[in-house]
Amino acid sequence: MHFDLFVIGGGSGGVRCARIAATHGARVGIAESTHWGGTCVNIGCVPKKFMVFAAEYGANAEDAPTYGWEISKGPHHWPTLIAAKDKEVARLSSIYSRLLDQAGAQIFNAHATFLDPHTLDVGGQRVTADKIVIATGGHPEKPEIPGADLAIVSDDAFYLKDMPKRIAIIGGGYIGVEFAGIFAGLGAETHLIYRQPLPLRGFDEDLRLSLAESLTAGGVILHPDTIPKSIKDEAGTKHVALSDLTILETDLVFFATGRAPNVKNLNLDAIALKPAPNGAIPINDQLQTAIPHIYAIGDVTDRLNLTPVATAEGHALADSLFGNNPRTVNLNNVPTAVFSIPPIATVGLTETQAAALKKPAKIFLTKFTPMRHAITNRPRKTLMKLIVDAGTDTILGAHMHGEDAPEILQGLAIAIQSGATKADFDRTIGIHPTAAEEFVTLRTQTRLVGMEEAAE
Repeated sequence: MHFDLFVIGGGSGGVRCARIAATHGARVGIAESTHWGGTCVNIGCVPKKFMVFAAEYGANAEDAPTYGWEISKGPHHWPTLIAAKDKEVARLSSIYSRLLDQAGAQIFNAHATFLDPHTLDVGGQRVTADKIVIATGGHPEKPEIPGADLAIVSDDAFYLKDMPKRIAIIGGGYIGVEFAGIFAGLGAETHLIYRQPLPLRGFDEDLRLSLAESLTAGGVILHPDTIPKSIKDEAGTKHVALSDLTILETDLVFFATGRAPNVKNLNLDAIALKPAPNGAIPINDQLQTAIPHIYAIGDVTDRLNLTPVATAEGHALADSLFGNNPRTVNLNNVPTAVFSIPPIATVGLTETQAAALKKPAKIFLTKFTPMRHAITNRPRKTLMKLIVDAGTDTILGAHMHGEDAPEILQGLAIAIQSGATKADFDRTIGIHPTAAEEFVTLRTQTRLVGMEEAAE
Protein backbone atom coordinates (compact mmCIF):
# COMPACT_ATOMS: atom_id res chain seq x y z
CA MET A 1 0.00 0.00 0.00
CA HIS A 2 1.81 3.11 -1.22
CA PHE A 3 1.00 6.83 -0.77
CA ASP A 4 2.38 10.10 -2.02
CA LEU A 5 1.99 11.42 1.54
CA PHE A 6 1.32 9.70 4.83
CA VAL A 7 0.46 11.70 7.94
CA ILE A 8 0.98 10.30 11.43
CA GLY A 9 -1.52 12.00 13.73
CA GLY A 10 -5.09 13.17 13.24
CA GLY A 11 -5.00 16.41 15.18
CA SER A 12 -5.71 19.83 13.71
CA GLY A 13 -2.36 20.11 11.92
CA GLY A 14 -2.27 16.57 10.59
CA VAL A 15 -5.86 16.63 9.37
CA ARG A 16 -5.38 19.97 7.59
CA CYS A 17 -2.19 18.76 5.91
CA ALA A 18 -3.78 15.50 4.75
CA ARG A 19 -7.01 17.11 3.59
CA ILE A 20 -5.36 19.91 1.57
CA ALA A 21 -2.81 17.53 0.04
CA ALA A 22 -5.64 15.23 -1.05
CA THR A 23 -7.53 18.12 -2.64
CA HIS A 24 -4.35 18.91 -4.59
CA GLY A 25 -4.54 15.41 -6.07
CA ALA A 26 -2.05 13.57 -3.89
CA ARG A 27 -2.72 10.02 -2.72
CA VAL A 28 -2.85 10.52 1.04
CA GLY A 29 -3.07 8.24 4.05
CA ILE A 30 -3.47 9.37 7.64
CA ALA A 31 -3.40 7.43 10.90
CA GLU A 32 -4.89 8.35 14.29
CA SER A 33 -5.16 5.89 17.16
CA THR A 34 -7.10 7.90 19.72
CA HIS A 35 -8.97 11.15 18.96
CA TRP A 36 -9.71 12.58 15.52
CA GLY A 37 -9.25 16.31 15.98
CA GLY A 38 -6.44 15.81 18.47
CA THR A 39 -5.97 17.35 21.88
CA CYS A 40 -7.65 20.68 21.14
CA VAL A 41 -11.00 19.30 20.03
CA ASN A 42 -11.22 16.40 22.47
CA ILE A 43 -9.21 17.06 25.64
CA GLY A 44 -8.03 20.64 25.28
CA CYS A 45 -9.10 24.09 24.23
CA VAL A 46 -12.62 23.30 22.95
CA PRO A 47 -14.06 21.37 25.92
CA LYS A 48 -12.11 23.59 28.30
CA LYS A 49 -13.81 26.68 26.91
CA PHE A 50 -17.21 25.05 27.45
CA MET A 51 -16.19 24.66 31.09
CA VAL A 52 -15.16 28.31 31.25
CA PHE A 53 -18.60 29.26 29.93
CA ALA A 54 -20.18 27.12 32.66
CA ALA A 55 -18.17 28.88 35.35
CA GLU A 56 -19.08 32.30 33.95
CA TYR A 57 -22.81 31.49 34.05
CA GLY A 58 -22.57 31.27 37.82
CA ALA A 59 -21.21 34.81 38.04
CA ASN A 60 -23.84 36.01 35.57
CA ALA A 61 -26.57 34.54 37.76
CA GLU A 62 -25.16 36.40 40.75
CA ASP A 63 -25.09 39.67 38.80
CA ALA A 64 -28.51 39.30 37.16
CA PRO A 65 -30.59 40.77 40.05
CA THR A 66 -28.69 44.05 39.66
CA TYR A 67 -30.15 44.25 36.18
CA GLY A 68 -33.66 43.46 37.37
CA TRP A 69 -33.79 39.71 36.79
CA GLU A 70 -35.19 37.53 39.56
CA ILE A 71 -32.56 34.80 39.22
CA SER A 72 -30.93 32.94 42.06
CA LYS A 73 -27.73 30.93 41.72
CA GLY A 74 -28.35 27.28 42.51
CA PRO A 75 -25.89 24.41 42.93
CA HIS A 76 -24.01 23.38 39.80
CA HIS A 77 -24.78 19.95 38.31
CA TRP A 78 -21.46 18.65 37.00
CA PRO A 79 -22.80 15.56 35.13
CA THR A 80 -25.06 17.80 32.99
CA LEU A 81 -22.08 19.88 31.89
CA ILE A 82 -19.94 16.82 31.11
CA ALA A 83 -22.73 15.14 29.11
CA ALA A 84 -23.31 18.27 27.02
CA LYS A 85 -19.57 18.69 26.50
CA ASP A 86 -19.14 15.07 25.44
CA LYS A 87 -21.96 15.30 22.92
CA GLU A 88 -20.53 18.39 21.22
CA VAL A 89 -16.97 17.06 21.26
CA ALA A 90 -18.12 13.83 19.60
CA ARG A 91 -19.87 15.85 16.91
CA LEU A 92 -16.78 17.96 16.22
CA SER A 93 -14.45 14.96 16.20
CA SER A 94 -16.61 13.20 13.61
CA ILE A 95 -16.39 16.25 11.36
CA TYR A 96 -12.61 15.85 11.09
CA SER A 97 -12.80 12.28 9.83
CA ARG A 98 -15.69 13.16 7.52
CA LEU A 99 -13.71 16.02 5.93
CA LEU A 100 -10.80 13.68 5.31
CA ASP A 101 -13.05 11.10 3.72
CA GLN A 102 -14.70 13.71 1.49
CA ALA A 103 -11.29 14.95 0.36
CA GLY A 104 -10.29 11.44 -0.68
CA ALA A 105 -7.72 10.66 2.03
CA GLN A 106 -7.51 7.09 3.28
CA ILE A 107 -8.18 6.91 7.01
CA PHE A 108 -6.50 4.46 9.38
CA ASN A 109 -7.87 4.18 12.90
CA ALA A 110 -4.57 2.82 14.12
CA HIS A 111 -1.17 3.64 15.57
CA ALA A 112 1.70 4.18 13.11
CA THR A 113 5.38 3.47 13.73
CA PHE A 114 8.44 3.65 11.50
CA LEU A 115 10.02 0.53 10.03
CA ASP A 116 12.42 2.43 7.78
CA PRO A 117 12.51 5.98 6.30
CA HIS A 118 9.79 5.17 3.75
CA THR A 119 7.90 2.36 5.51
CA LEU A 120 5.41 2.38 8.38
CA ASP A 121 3.61 -0.24 10.40
CA VAL A 122 0.04 1.06 10.65
CA GLY A 123 -2.04 -1.14 12.91
CA GLY A 124 -0.28 -4.26 11.57
CA GLN A 125 -0.38 -3.17 7.93
CA ARG A 126 2.80 -2.37 6.02
CA VAL A 127 2.52 1.03 4.35
CA THR A 128 5.03 2.97 2.25
CA ALA A 129 5.07 6.64 1.30
CA ASP A 130 7.19 9.07 -0.67
CA LYS A 131 6.76 11.72 2.02
CA ILE A 132 5.80 11.35 5.68
CA VAL A 133 4.58 13.96 8.16
CA ILE A 134 4.87 13.53 11.92
CA ALA A 135 1.98 15.39 13.58
CA THR A 136 1.61 13.49 16.84
CA GLY A 137 1.20 16.45 19.20
CA GLY A 138 2.07 16.34 22.89
CA HIS A 139 0.95 15.03 26.25
CA PRO A 140 0.85 16.35 29.83
CA GLU A 141 3.60 15.35 32.24
CA LYS A 142 3.81 14.92 36.00
CA PRO A 143 6.78 15.99 38.12
CA GLU A 144 8.73 13.22 39.80
CA ILE A 145 7.68 13.67 43.41
CA PRO A 146 6.45 11.08 45.94
CA GLY A 147 2.75 10.44 45.44
CA ALA A 148 2.55 11.93 41.92
CA ASP A 149 0.43 8.97 40.81
CA LEU A 150 -2.31 10.17 43.15
CA ALA A 151 -2.82 13.27 40.99
CA ILE A 152 -4.55 13.80 37.65
CA VAL A 153 -3.45 15.76 34.58
CA SER A 154 -5.47 17.92 32.20
CA ASP A 155 -6.52 14.95 30.02
CA ASP A 156 -8.26 13.41 33.04
CA ALA A 157 -10.10 16.57 34.07
CA PHE A 158 -12.55 16.27 31.20
CA TYR A 159 -13.79 12.88 32.37
CA LEU A 160 -14.24 13.41 36.11
CA LYS A 161 -17.50 11.83 37.24
CA ASP A 162 -17.88 14.31 40.09
CA MET A 163 -16.59 17.80 40.65
CA PRO A 164 -14.25 18.03 43.64
CA LYS A 165 -15.22 20.25 46.55
CA ARG A 166 -11.54 21.04 47.12
CA ILE A 167 -8.80 21.01 44.49
CA ALA A 168 -5.08 21.83 44.41
CA ILE A 169 -3.78 22.79 40.98
CA ILE A 170 -0.01 22.64 40.53
CA GLY A 171 1.39 24.96 37.86
CA GLY A 172 0.99 28.61 36.92
CA GLY A 173 0.90 28.25 33.14
CA TYR A 174 -2.15 28.75 30.97
CA ILE A 175 -3.63 25.32 31.76
CA GLY A 176 -3.31 25.88 35.49
CA VAL A 177 -4.86 29.34 35.55
CA GLU A 178 -7.68 28.34 33.20
CA PHE A 179 -8.72 25.36 35.29
CA ALA A 180 -8.32 27.38 38.49
CA GLY A 181 -10.92 29.81 37.17
CA ILE A 182 -13.17 26.94 36.09
CA PHE A 183 -13.21 25.06 39.38
CA ALA A 184 -13.41 28.19 41.52
CA GLY A 185 -16.26 29.49 39.37
CA LEU A 186 -18.12 26.20 39.79
CA GLY A 187 -17.84 26.42 43.56
CA ALA A 188 -14.76 24.41 44.51
CA GLU A 189 -12.22 25.56 47.09
CA THR A 190 -9.36 26.08 44.66
CA HIS A 191 -5.65 26.37 45.41
CA LEU A 192 -3.13 27.34 42.71
CA ILE A 193 0.50 26.50 43.45
CA TYR A 194 3.33 27.81 41.24
CA ARG A 195 7.09 28.33 41.56
CA GLN A 196 7.20 31.89 40.16
CA PRO A 197 6.18 35.09 42.01
CA LEU A 198 3.38 35.53 39.44
CA PRO A 199 1.50 33.12 37.14
CA LEU A 200 2.01 32.93 33.36
CA ARG A 201 5.79 33.08 33.05
CA GLY A 202 6.77 34.67 29.73
CA PHE A 203 3.73 36.91 29.47
CA ASP A 204 3.84 40.67 29.95
CA GLU A 205 4.43 41.59 33.60
CA ASP A 206 1.41 43.92 33.81
CA LEU A 207 -0.80 41.10 32.54
CA ARG A 208 0.67 38.69 35.08
CA LEU A 209 0.03 41.05 37.96
CA SER A 210 -3.49 41.80 36.78
CA LEU A 211 -4.20 38.07 36.46
CA ALA A 212 -3.01 37.36 40.00
CA GLU A 213 -5.34 40.05 41.28
CA SER A 214 -8.31 38.69 39.33
CA LEU A 215 -7.66 35.10 40.42
CA THR A 216 -7.76 36.24 44.03
CA ALA A 217 -10.92 38.25 43.40
CA GLY A 218 -12.45 35.14 41.85
CA GLY A 219 -11.83 33.11 44.99
CA VAL A 220 -8.67 31.24 43.96
CA ILE A 221 -6.18 30.83 46.81
CA LEU A 222 -2.70 31.57 45.44
CA HIS A 223 0.53 29.94 46.58
CA PRO A 224 3.33 31.78 44.70
CA ASP A 225 7.02 30.90 45.01
CA THR A 226 6.01 27.40 46.04
CA ILE A 227 6.43 23.87 44.74
CA PRO A 228 4.87 20.57 45.86
CA LYS A 229 7.17 18.15 47.68
CA SER A 230 4.91 15.12 48.13
CA ILE A 231 1.32 13.87 48.02
CA LYS A 232 -0.25 11.37 50.41
CA ASP A 233 -3.72 9.86 50.56
CA GLU A 234 -5.29 9.47 53.97
CA ALA A 235 -8.82 8.02 53.95
CA GLY A 236 -9.58 9.61 50.57
CA THR A 237 -8.20 13.04 51.41
CA LYS A 238 -5.08 14.15 49.57
CA HIS A 239 -2.41 15.80 51.72
CA VAL A 240 -0.10 17.99 49.62
CA ALA A 241 3.16 19.02 51.29
CA LEU A 242 4.44 22.33 49.90
CA SER A 243 7.94 23.79 49.97
CA ASP A 244 6.80 26.55 52.37
CA LEU A 245 5.90 23.79 54.90
CA THR A 246 2.15 24.19 54.28
CA ILE A 247 0.10 20.98 54.18
CA LEU A 248 -2.99 21.29 51.99
CA GLU A 249 -5.92 18.94 52.51
CA THR A 250 -7.85 18.50 49.31
CA ASP A 251 -10.05 16.08 47.38
CA LEU A 252 -8.13 16.26 44.12
CA VAL A 253 -4.63 17.20 43.00
CA PHE A 254 -4.23 18.40 39.42
CA PHE A 255 -0.82 18.70 37.75
CA ALA A 256 -0.58 21.41 35.10
CA THR A 257 3.19 21.45 35.02
CA GLY A 258 3.96 21.18 31.33
CA ARG A 259 3.63 19.04 28.22
CA ALA A 260 6.06 16.96 26.19
CA PRO A 261 6.09 15.93 22.50
CA ASN A 262 4.61 12.53 21.59
CA VAL A 263 7.62 10.73 20.13
CA LYS A 264 8.20 7.68 22.33
CA ASN A 265 6.15 5.20 20.31
CA LEU A 266 7.20 6.28 16.82
CA ASN A 267 10.28 4.01 16.71
CA LEU A 268 12.46 6.90 15.55
CA ASP A 269 15.56 4.74 16.03
CA ALA A 270 14.53 2.84 12.90
CA ILE A 271 15.13 5.96 10.84
CA ALA A 272 18.03 7.38 12.90
CA LEU A 273 16.02 10.52 13.68
CA LYS A 274 17.11 11.95 17.02
CA PRO A 275 14.79 14.27 18.94
CA ALA A 276 16.04 17.22 20.98
CA PRO A 277 16.68 16.66 24.71
CA ASN A 278 13.10 17.76 25.49
CA GLY A 279 11.70 15.27 22.98
CA ALA A 280 10.93 17.80 20.26
CA ILE A 281 11.64 16.95 16.63
CA PRO A 282 13.96 19.60 15.12
CA ILE A 283 12.85 21.06 11.79
CA ASN A 284 13.96 23.76 9.36
CA ASP A 285 11.89 26.61 7.89
CA GLN A 286 10.39 24.20 5.35
CA LEU A 287 9.23 21.93 8.22
CA GLN A 288 11.73 19.25 7.18
CA THR A 289 13.45 17.04 9.72
CA ALA A 290 17.04 15.84 9.30
CA ILE A 291 15.61 13.35 6.79
CA PRO A 292 14.51 15.54 3.85
CA HIS A 293 11.35 13.61 2.90
CA ILE A 294 10.12 13.39 6.53
CA TYR A 295 8.42 16.49 7.97
CA ALA A 296 7.05 17.46 11.37
CA ILE A 297 4.39 20.00 12.33
CA GLY A 298 2.60 21.23 15.41
CA ASP A 299 3.31 20.54 19.07
CA VAL A 300 5.67 17.65 18.36
CA THR A 301 8.18 20.28 17.20
CA ASP A 302 7.69 22.35 20.41
CA ARG A 303 8.12 25.68 18.64
CA LEU A 304 4.88 27.54 19.27
CA ASN A 305 2.34 25.11 20.64
CA LEU A 306 -0.94 26.56 19.43
CA THR A 307 -3.65 24.83 17.42
CA PRO A 308 -3.85 27.57 14.73
CA VAL A 309 -0.07 27.36 14.27
CA ALA A 310 -0.25 23.61 13.67
CA THR A 311 -3.14 24.13 11.25
CA ALA A 312 -1.25 26.84 9.36
CA GLU A 313 1.86 24.66 9.16
CA GLY A 314 -0.14 21.71 7.83
CA HIS A 315 -1.82 23.83 5.17
CA ALA A 316 1.45 25.50 4.10
CA LEU A 317 3.22 22.15 3.86
CA ALA A 318 0.48 20.61 1.71
CA ASP A 319 0.49 23.65 -0.59
CA SER A 320 4.28 23.54 -0.82
CA LEU A 321 4.52 19.83 -1.60
CA PHE A 322 1.50 19.30 -3.84
CA GLY A 323 -0.13 22.64 -4.62
CA ASN A 324 2.64 24.32 -6.61
CA ASN A 325 2.64 27.08 -4.00
CA PRO A 326 5.77 26.83 -1.84
CA ARG A 327 5.43 28.93 1.29
CA THR A 328 6.40 29.07 4.95
CA VAL A 329 4.58 30.09 8.14
CA ASN A 330 5.54 33.36 9.80
CA LEU A 331 5.68 32.88 13.56
CA ASN A 332 6.22 36.55 14.32
CA ASN A 333 3.33 38.40 15.96
CA VAL A 334 1.22 35.29 16.49
CA PRO A 335 -1.75 36.24 18.67
CA THR A 336 -2.74 34.01 21.55
CA ALA A 337 -5.23 33.89 24.39
CA VAL A 338 -5.52 32.47 27.88
CA PHE A 339 -9.09 31.68 28.85
CA SER A 340 -8.76 32.67 32.45
CA ILE A 341 -11.70 34.48 34.04
CA PRO A 342 -11.62 37.15 32.69
CA PRO A 343 -9.46 36.12 29.70
CA ILE A 344 -6.11 37.38 28.50
CA ALA A 345 -5.11 38.03 24.89
CA THR A 346 -1.79 39.19 23.54
CA VAL A 347 0.06 39.78 20.29
CA GLY A 348 3.59 41.00 19.65
CA LEU A 349 6.32 41.91 22.11
CA THR A 350 6.05 42.16 25.88
CA GLU A 351 7.49 45.23 27.59
CA THR A 352 10.51 43.19 28.70
CA GLN A 353 11.14 42.00 25.13
CA ALA A 354 10.76 45.52 23.78
CA ALA A 355 13.26 46.88 26.32
CA ALA A 356 15.73 44.17 25.29
CA LEU A 357 15.81 45.62 21.75
CA LYS A 358 17.97 48.42 23.21
CA LYS A 359 15.99 51.21 21.65
CA PRO A 360 13.29 53.41 23.20
CA ALA A 361 9.74 52.09 23.36
CA LYS A 362 6.67 53.97 24.57
CA ILE A 363 4.27 52.24 26.94
CA PHE A 364 0.56 53.13 26.96
CA LEU A 365 -1.45 51.52 29.73
CA THR A 366 -4.97 51.81 31.10
CA LYS A 367 -6.95 49.88 33.70
CA PHE A 368 -10.64 50.39 34.39
CA THR A 369 -13.87 48.79 35.56
CA PRO A 370 -15.81 47.28 32.64
CA MET A 371 -19.12 49.00 31.92
CA ARG A 372 -21.05 45.82 32.75
CA HIS A 373 -19.75 45.91 36.31
CA ALA A 374 -20.14 49.62 36.93
CA ILE A 375 -23.46 48.74 38.58
CA THR A 376 -22.86 45.11 39.69
CA ASN A 377 -19.90 46.10 41.88
CA ARG A 378 -18.16 42.85 40.94
CA PRO A 379 -14.42 43.41 41.60
CA ARG A 380 -13.41 42.93 37.99
CA LYS A 381 -11.01 45.10 36.01
CA THR A 382 -9.89 45.40 32.41
CA LEU A 383 -6.27 46.15 31.53
CA MET A 384 -5.11 47.31 28.08
CA LYS A 385 -1.57 48.00 26.99
CA LEU A 386 0.21 49.12 23.84
CA ILE A 387 3.97 49.00 23.26
CA VAL A 388 5.18 51.40 20.58
CA ASP A 389 8.57 51.83 18.92
CA ALA A 390 9.51 55.42 19.82
CA GLY A 391 11.54 55.85 16.66
CA THR A 392 9.20 54.44 14.01
CA ASP A 393 5.84 54.72 15.84
CA THR A 394 5.17 51.06 14.92
CA ILE A 395 3.02 49.05 17.33
CA LEU A 396 5.31 46.38 18.77
CA GLY A 397 2.80 44.71 21.06
CA ALA A 398 -0.79 44.82 22.31
CA HIS A 399 -2.00 43.14 25.48
CA MET A 400 -5.36 42.89 27.19
CA HIS A 401 -6.77 41.26 30.30
CA GLY A 402 -10.52 41.58 30.52
CA GLU A 403 -13.86 40.51 29.14
CA ASP A 404 -13.85 39.84 25.37
CA ALA A 405 -10.06 40.22 25.19
CA PRO A 406 -9.55 37.38 22.65
CA GLU A 407 -12.29 38.72 20.36
CA ILE A 408 -10.80 42.23 20.45
CA LEU A 409 -7.15 41.24 20.02
CA GLN A 410 -7.82 39.12 16.94
CA GLY A 411 -8.61 42.31 15.01
CA LEU A 412 -5.61 44.14 16.44
CA ALA A 413 -3.39 41.25 15.39
CA ILE A 414 -4.25 41.94 11.74
CA ALA A 415 -3.28 45.58 12.17
CA ILE A 416 -0.02 44.77 13.94
CA GLN A 417 0.87 42.07 11.41
CA SER A 418 0.34 44.72 8.71
CA GLY A 419 2.74 47.16 10.39
CA ALA A 420 0.22 49.61 11.90
CA THR A 421 1.55 52.63 13.76
CA LYS A 422 0.28 54.41 16.83
CA ALA A 423 -0.79 57.23 14.52
CA ASP A 424 -2.95 54.73 12.62
CA PHE A 425 -4.63 53.75 15.88
CA ASP A 426 -5.09 57.41 16.84
CA ARG A 427 -6.77 58.20 13.51
CA THR A 428 -9.25 55.36 13.95
CA ILE A 429 -12.62 56.33 15.38
CA GLY A 430 -13.73 54.09 18.21
CA ILE A 431 -17.02 52.24 18.61
CA HIS A 432 -18.80 53.67 21.64
CA PRO A 433 -19.51 52.54 24.28
CA THR A 434 -17.13 49.57 24.16
CA ALA A 435 -13.98 48.47 25.89
CA ALA A 436 -12.31 48.03 22.49
CA GLU A 437 -12.41 51.76 21.78
CA GLU A 438 -9.83 52.30 24.53
CA PHE A 439 -7.17 50.93 22.19
CA VAL A 440 -7.74 53.84 19.80
CA THR A 441 -8.11 56.52 22.48
CA LEU A 442 -4.91 55.87 24.43
CA ARG A 443 -3.14 59.23 24.30
CA THR A 444 -1.17 59.53 27.55
CA GLN A 445 2.17 57.77 27.58
CA THR A 446 2.67 55.80 30.79
CA ARG A 447 6.43 55.40 30.58
CA LEU A 448 9.40 55.04 28.25
CA VAL A 449 11.58 51.91 28.33
CA GLY A 450 14.80 50.89 26.61
CA MET A 451 16.59 54.20 27.24
CA GLU A 452 19.44 52.79 29.36
CA GLU A 453 20.05 49.98 26.89
CA ALA A 454 20.04 52.46 23.98
CA ALA A 455 22.55 54.69 25.80
CA GLU A 456 24.95 51.76 26.15
